Amino acid sequence: MESTRQKKVSRLLQKELGIIFQKKGQEFGNKMISVTTVRISPDLGVAKVYLSIFPAQKKGEENTIDLVKNHSSQIRNELGKLVRNQLRVVPELAYFIDDSLDYIDNIEDLLKK
Repeated sequence: MESTRQKKVSRLLQKELGIIFQKKGQEFGNKMISVTTVRISPDLGVAKVYLSIFPAQKKGEENTIDLVKNHSSQIRNELGKLVRNQLRVVPELAYFIDDSLDYIDNIEDLLKK
C-alpha cells in the first residue's frame, strides 16, 4: 500500500520525467517516450520508471531503453534541477518497458477469435 507521500512524489517524478523525455527526444533516436508509471520505494530512495516507446518495435524498444540507461545520470541531474525545491534527495531511477498496451492488444485478439 502506497502512502500519500509516495503517491505525490511518484506523480511529481512522472510529470517532470515526461517533460525531460519530451525535450530530449532526438537523443533517443527520434522516438516518442512516454512515462506511463512511476513506482517509488517507501524510503523514497529508488523509483521504478515504466516507459512506453512509440513507434513500438521489440528490437527498437530494447535499444532505446539501453540509450536511456546510458543517459541515466544526465536525466537524474536534470530531474534534480527541476525538483530541487520539492525533494531533498533525487531517487535512483530504474527504467523498464511498459508492455501493458501489447498485453491489451493480445487480450483483444484472443477475444475476437
